Amino acid sequence: MTLIIDCHGHFTTEPQYHHDFRKAQVAFAEGAGERPVYPGIPDEELSEIIAANQLRMQRERGSDVTILSPRASGMGHHVGGDDVAGEWARISNGNIARIFGMFPENFAGVCQLPQTVRGDLAPAVAELERCVEAGFVGCNLNPDPSGGAWSAPPVYDAWWDPLWEAMVRLDMPAMIHVSGSCERCLHTTGAHYINGDTAVFMQLIQGDLFERHPDLRLIIPHGGGAAPYHWGRYRGLSMMLGKPSLAEHLMGNLYFDTCVYHQAGIDTLFRVVEPGNILFGSELLGAVKATDPETGHPFDDTKRYIDALGLSDEDRHAVFEGNARRVYPRLDKRLKSQGR
Repeated sequence: MTLIIDCHGHFTTEPQYHHDFRKAQVAFAEGAGERPVYPGIPDEELSEIIAANQLRMQRERGSDVTILSPRASGMGHHVGGDDVAGEWARISNGNIARIFGMFPENFAGVCQLPQTVRGDLAPAVAELERCVEAGFVGCNLNPDPSGGAWSAPPVYDAWWDPLWEAMVRLDMPAMIHVSGSCERCLHTTGAHYINGDTAVFMQLIQGDLFERHPDLRLIIPHGGGAAPYHWGRYRGLSMMLGKPSLAEHLMGNLYFDTCVYHQAGIDTLFRVVEPGNILFGSELLGAVKATDPETGHPFDDTKRYIDALGLSDEDRHAVFEGNARRVYPRLDKRLKSQGR
C-alpha cells in the first residue's frame, strides 16, 4: 500500500500572540522598542491547533505524512541581521520540531534557515546542522533574502557553495522557497513565489551547479513556477547557451511538486515532466484557502487532480511515496524506524 506523502506543508495556523511577537521583533530590529521575549505556545494549545487544522485536513483529503515547515511568507529574511534572523529561525523551527514530536507518524520537519540580506551563510549552515540533530529531514532555501530586490548572487554562484556543501554532507535536500515580498508590484503568493521558482530554474540552466555538486537535490515548488508550461522556451535557451539537454543538465537533481491548483495545470505538468521528478505536494494550509466553485472542492486539494490522471501503479507510487523517500533520505529512515 502506497503512503501518501505531502512534501510541502506549512505551519500557518499560529496563534495571534505568535504574530504579535514577530511584529515586536521586527520593530526592535528596525530600532523601535525593546527586544521582546517569545511567549511560547503551550503544548496543549499547539496540539489542539494541529489536530483541528493540518491533521484534520490530512485525514479528510487522504494523505498520511506531511513534510512541514514554518510559514514561508513569515521567514522574513530581509529583516534585521544575524542575531534577529537566528532567533526567529530557532523559534520557528522549535515549533515545527514540537509538532513532529507530538505527531511523529503524521509529520516530518523541514527547517527555516537564518538567511540575511548581508548574506553570511555560516549561521545558516550552523542552523542546518542543529536541525539535523533535532530530527529534521530537509530545509527551505530562500534564493532572494531581500524580498523582491534579488540582491543575492544567482544560485549557481560559488558564493552559495558553503551551504550546498553542507547540504550534501548532511544528506539534506532543499526546497527553493522565497519569503514575503517587500515590493508593491509583486504580490507575495501570486507573483513573488512563482517568479522566484521560475528565476531559479533559469539560473540553474545558466550555471553548472549540479556538475559541481552532483549529489545535491533541490525541489522547486508550485509546479516548478512557469518552467513546465514554457518548456520549449527553456529547452531552446539551454541550447543557445551551449548547455546539455535539460534532462542531462538538471533533471537528475531537480524535482517539482504538485502545488498547482487546477486539473489542466496538473495535466500539463505530467505531460512535460517525468513522474520520477514530481513529488506530491499541496502546501497543506498554504496560499489558496478557498473552494473552487467549478468543482466544489478546495483549490489546494491537489490529490484529486493526481488521482484523475489515471497513472500507472508504478508512477502513482513514485509521485506519492517513492520520490519523496529518495529525495529526502532522512524521511525514509524516519519512516523505516516506524515500520513503514
